[in-house]
Amino acid sequence: MKTIKISIFLLGIIFIANSCKDKDGDINIFSIDDDKNLGLQVSQQIEADAVTYPLYPETGTNNVKAYSYIRGMVTEILNSGKINYKEEFAWKVKIIKDDATLNAFCTPGGYIYVYTGLIKYLDKKDELMGVMGHEMAHADHRHSTDAMTRQYGYDMLFKIALGKDSSALANVAKGLLTLKYSRGNETEADMSSVEYLSKAASGYSCTGTAGFFEKLIATGNTSSTPQFLSTHPNPDNRVEKIKEKAAEIGCKTADHVPNGEITYTAFKALF
Repeated sequence: MKTIKISIFLLGIIFIANSCKDKDGDINIFSIDDDKNLGLQVSQQIEADAVTYPLYPETGTNNVKAYSYIRGMVTEILNSGKINYKEEFAWKVKIIKDDATLNAFCTPGGYIYVYTGLIKYLDKKDELMGVMGHEMAHADHRHSTDAMTRQYGYDMLFKIALGKDSSALANVAKGLLTLKYSRGNETEADMSSVEYLSKAASGYSCTGTAGFFEKLIATGNTSSTPQFLSTHPNPDNRVEKIKEKAAEIGCKTADHVPNGEITYTAFKALF
């Protein structure tokens, strides 16, 4: 009888897994609504913690220009035709006023955060757009579930997926900001950023993310890397793979500034 019960349980797990494949064909026991709810909870936590996350105000002439510039990049990525959950996720971007932090991140459900430290560190719009595309790819490919599985284990994830622990979702949301992605996740996000930029209407360099890594190498900052480098500390390999991907799909690698748009230098001067 015990063996029969275990077999039924395993069949149940298989059924749940097969019914929870995402648009990439990967198994994900979270629903799209779970992603959206998790992202919303994290965004609310960030909004409520102005000390840790001093969000850049959206009022004032310079601030409005800054947000218009960075939201334009998000729009271009969304219009690349490569985003699986373009309509389902929020895809809202906020700037965190912290010049000492070289980082950006995107929660499940598409809430994007970019630090002024990263904005000021970079030299070209293509580079920032590449990093943002990388972070958006993590959300779009739903990589957070893989990371949460390693951090919290299957037991808690199944409780959340089956609705048996109403407080678990809130507890997991608190830990999303410190998740570390696998090397496979990071590589997929790098490759996706190349594809996003290759399809951008304004014709950006599709190797923008590689430009960021190259600057880290040149300035010797690889020992103090942002979170999205923490599980794969060799930027050289990532630069090589990004350039290989660019050559494979034949996308533009030259710098580009659309007509009528302010330069990246002018954008940085707004802060």
